[in-house]
Amino acid sequence: MTSDMSITDYLAEGGKLSSPDNAPALYRAELMRMMSSFVDSELAGSAGFAAAINWAPGISERIAASRIVLEKADHAERVLALMADFGTDVALYNRAHSWSSRLSRDQLVDPRRMGGDMRLSVFHYPLEDWMDAVVMNVLMGIATVIQLEEMSGASYAPYAEVIRAVLPRERRHMELGVEGLNALCDNDEARADVLADVAYWYPRVAETFGPAVSDRFARLQRFGLRHTENEVLRTRWREAAKRVLDECGLQAPH
Repeated sequence: MTSDMSITDYLAEGGKLSSPDNAPALYRAELMRMMSSFVDSELAGSAGFAAAINWAPGISERIAASRIVLEKADHAERVLALMADFGTDVALYNRAHSWSSRLSRDQLVDPRRMGGDMRLSVFHYPLEDWMDAVVMNVLMGIATVIQLEEMSGASYAPYAEVIRAVLPRERRHMELGVEGLNALCDNDEARADVLADVAYWYPRVAETFGPAVSDRFARLQRFGLRHTENEVLRTRWREAAKRVLDECGLQAPH
């Protein structure tokens, strides 16, 4: 960064920050919001998927579910350690919310978040059984990979490094879900129930990409924390989800 360049200009031109020291106040606030959403979503996802361990129809499926639960908690811990550099009380944060709490299946999520809980809205809804967990894991797993690919280029270098490290594991979580979905779809009698679960989770996962037009995205883009518009990412997800569902002989919702 040159002496006559502001930090905001530096970030807008692709610059990176490596510590909280020089981060402008608004940048810090947006970065913390982004990291909080990741941590809360991973903790809520881990807690919510824990029940699926006992729903698993076999040992290999039980191992896969256990791996997802463990690794999502680990991912949250890694990013929470970065938040501690900004003054977050890690012990207090871990107790701040009941990560396994859920709303009813059809209740609307308050977009202003719930008591500071920053998990993505989809993680406020409960899983019902193994099939439901598999379908949700596939659709949200595809979305997570796309969203993390976007975050991997964030201008706060320590965060981007953690995201690049966890991305292969999150991709594997999604692949485990696809394996489970293929197994479910081998049973023709289960296909109607699978389609019902797809119809339930599809719009809720689509919402996790945010509004098509977003003032916040423009701000994040100026800070180098985001690069690709919400609707572009959502379209990528729809295309990827359609490919996976097509391979299973399922039709994606319109």
